Amino acid sequence: MTDDAPEAELSLHAAQAQVEASIQALGGYWPPLANLARLFEECGEVARVVNQTHGPKRRKPGEPTPEVAEELGDALYTLLVLANSLEVDLTTALRAVLAKYEQRDRGTG
Repeated sequence: MTDDAPEAELSLHAAQAQVEASIQALGGYWPPLANLARLFEECGEVARVVNQTHGPKRRKPGEPTPEVAEELGDALYTLLVLANSLEVDLTTALRAVLAKYEQRDRGTG
């Protein structure tokens, strides 16, 4: 994250740009299906943490305490990678889906 903006002010656009720079520095994107598989893997890790902290599943003795924020961060990063690899502007996509749900919730969609 850049030092010139507080963490709360990181926009999706800025996050996508930062991910783009880091991925290009590493040699470029993996194919979209590989990134999708990585996203599913990260979502599985989120599910494991939520299940261990809010569900019936318990950690094994000696297993480290998972952090849901870290796992959600990993999933979000991977979603940014996938969106970039598919040339999707997530700010535009999020605005569109929020408008869709707002319209639906008002009963006009």
